[in-house]
Amino acid sequence: MSKLIEVAGLSKTFTLHQQHGVVLNVLRELSFSVAAGECLVLHGHSGAGKSTLLRTLYGNYLPAGGSIRLRHRDAWLELVGATPRQILEVRRQSLGYVSQFLRVIPRVSTLDVVMEPALARGWSKIDAEARGKQLLTRLNIPEALWQLAPGTFSGGEQQRVNIARGFMVTWPLMLLDEPTASLDEANRQVVLELIGEAKAAGAALIGIFHDRAAREAVADHYLDMTPATPAPQEYCYAG
Repeated sequence: MSKLIEVAGLSKTFTLHQQHGVVLNVLRELSFSVAAGECLVLHGHSGAGKSTLLRTLYGNYLPAGGSIRLRHRDAWLELVGATPRQILEVRRQSLGYVSQFLRVIPRVSTLDVVMEPALARGWSKIDAEARGKQLLTRLNIPEALWQLAPGTFSGGEQQRVNIARGFMVTWPLMLLDEPTASLDEANRQVVLELIGEAKAAGAALIGIFHDRAAREAVADHYLDMTPATPAPQEYCYAG
């Protein structure tokens, strides 16, 4: 299987300017790769840097050192030092991200929120609506809510809208930050099915799952984020 992302020597620090300049070394020399059809699950206690790693891979945080190379338009692209325009293009075509929280423009309808990634790729509105409605139905969002803004929805409903938006189009690489959190058993199973379908279609996934059953259902590899030693950390096969 071909690799879709290669990370080498990745480090991230935070300087607490209001705490006398204390420097936190959150990510230390992380190295791993993920191939098409694989899911790498980030493992470690709260505060180990799992969400920080996802945000760094997505370009929200600037690394202190290291390399992030991913396949974009059939070529390798180095994200560390990439221009803002390149990052935006990667996010439009190659790198999907399901965060823990739904962040949308106020008063935009739920269906429009879900369709946006497809319309940004040039899909017709008819095709985008059909796919969006399919996902919202599958994730048990009542049709009566589709034309309402999701800002007033419950936490579980917002999470399902977020998931529908994240799986609206096919991504070569997906980042998943606790996608099954706040979900009941039925909707958790739907999300696991969507992840399985993405893997079968050749996507590479990197995710955080605090639910042990969900981790075991999707994981091909684990990356231990526990900062036991300053030595480089490598991924290990799930077993």
